[in-house]
Amino acid sequence: MNSRRMILKTAVVAAGLAATGLTAASADELETLKEEGVIRIAMSGAYPPFNFVNDQNEVVGFDPAIGAEIADRMGLEAEIVTTAWDGIIGGLLANKYDAIVGSMTITEERDEVVDFVGPYYSDKRAIFSNPGAGIDSLEDLEGVKVGLTLGETHEEWARERGYDINTYKGLPELLLELENGRVDAIVNDSIAAILAMTAKGQEYEMFADPTTEPFGAGIAIREGNPDLAAEMQAALDSMMEDGTYLEIAEEWIGDDIR
Repeated sequence: MNSRRMILKTAVVAAGLAATGLTAASADELETLKEEGVIRIAMSGAYPPFNFVNDQNEVVGFDPAIGAEIADRMGLEAEIVTTAWDGIIGGLLANKYDAIVGSMTITEERDEVVDFVGPYYSDKRAIFSNPGAGIDSLEDLEGVKVGLTLGETHEEWARERGYDINTYKGLPELLLELENGRVDAIVNDSIAAILAMTAKGQEYEMFADPTTEPFGAGIAIREGNPDLAAEMQAALDSMMEDGTYLEIAEEWIGDDIR
């Protein structure tokens, strides 16, 4: 385990141990959520069209729609919480919310400190540049400025490869920095970037990262909650089976992304 991974694991574990009432022997949280009738669901709010703040100051998109539907099938109301992505796992372990439904890639590193439900969609890493930039391979990223979202798995990947990077809070900032030429390329999940750039009419060139396989996005919850995980998974499975998932995906993404 490299030093960056050790720092992340230490930080999130420390946050979890400091949380009020969070112990290895704590009871499954499903019963408490049922009593309260509300589940707090976190996301960045800066990842359109998966989750973003609209003109009415509402958090909307694929992720909140999926989270709200799961909550409804569990007999709960969904309370959406937005927070900075680079501290979102620490906030979960500190009991600031109950689940993360924010397009979080399931990784071994994250699975060491949280449990995952799902995956609820799949995607692949892609590299985007302005037309004519001449960036069409990973080798072309050497010696140019690369933009990424702070705290995403793509950031660690880029650092391990030794790229010269700038980090930002979310996808809208990434697209703006690329458009204005302050970075030469950006690295992001392919679906979100393609849809966001198409929606704003931003021209681009892209290629998929040939070194990684498609990955799954999962719902993160605190460890030691098998009943909660099982009920959330059952709700997700049922909405996939009865067509509700497809309706949500087509509304926000335009396609089935399972």
